[in-house]
Amino acid sequence: MSGPSSRMLALLSLLQVHRDWPGDELAGRLEVSPRTLRRDVDRLRGLGYRVEALRGPAGGYRLAAGADLPPLLFDDDQAVAIAIALAVAPASGADIAESAARALATVRQVMPARLRTRVDAIDAVTSAGRTSVDPEVLVAVSEAVHLGEVLRFGYGPDETPHRVEPHAVVARNGRWYLLDWDLDRADWRTHRVDRITPRMRTRVPFTTRPVPGGDPAAFVAARFKGSDREDVWPCTGTAVLEVPAETVAPYLPDDAVLEPLGPDRCRLTRGSWSWEGLAAAFAGATADFTVEGPDELRAATAVLAERLGRASARRRD
Repeated sequence: MSGPSSRMLALLSLLQVHRDWPGDELAGRLEVSPRTLRRDVDRLRGLGYRVEALRGPAGGYRLAAGADLPPLLFDDDQAVAIAIALAVAPASGADIAESAARALATVRQVMPARLRTRVDAIDAVTSAGRTSVDPEVLVAVSEAVHLGEVLRFGYGPDETPHRVEPHAVVARNGRWYLLDWDLDRADWRTHRVDRITPRMRTRVPFTTRPVPGGDPAAFVAARFKGSDREDVWPCTGTAVLEVPAETVAPYLPDDAVLEPLGPDRCRLTRGSWSWEGLAAAFAGATADFTVEGPDELRAATAVLAERLGRASARRRD
């Protein structure tokens, strides 16, 4: 390396991407003597980096977590990834929009021109999540998941007490959810993090349970569809709509299947959490339709028609 400053940056970069470095290998990478390596390590320590010495025949070094946040070193791809993540942070639902904007300005300021151009080309316009989550609450809940500790919290406006085994924090559609095993109800539950008020840490460990299906995100998505296992609707049916496919396509969920049958008709297959809910979804297309199946959907459509008929005939006193 051409000088001490360049060597220190190279040394820091190596320490950040590798947990344990044998001293001889590290010196060879930097093309310096072991004595020069020791001096550069001492310089990093003087700047606030906790570089630990490893025992053994050859010795070595490891970068450990410190009490303060020292300067960090990122390669080009990492720097761009961080900038993009900060730019879209307001859409996450966490209440960090102002902090993310300040952090993005700081990162962008120290970027070389070639990277600033890449970041500025991504003109992301984001909207905040549907609800804002206190970052401290999000951290507290996530910490309980990481540590495997029983979590106590108040939930909702009345702060109803809950005692759970937290298993995962899942971000979904601008909201954050805690997937947990509710100890009082002996069942899996999802709780919105923005409605959680954590209590004092219990420091009570628990044994992690296998999440049904093995994927916490898929399990939470399944719960929103009324399913307990797979990310699929429990009720799926098909109907022919007397309307052009392009008329209804913009208003369908991503998992709906639409098949044009000509200029004025289309076949639609979609799902819902109940058969009557599915019948209402087809009726919501505001067009005449014919149910193709299954029989449960035909029966639910008849029940819905009767209910709507009664509603239209009923007069308010």
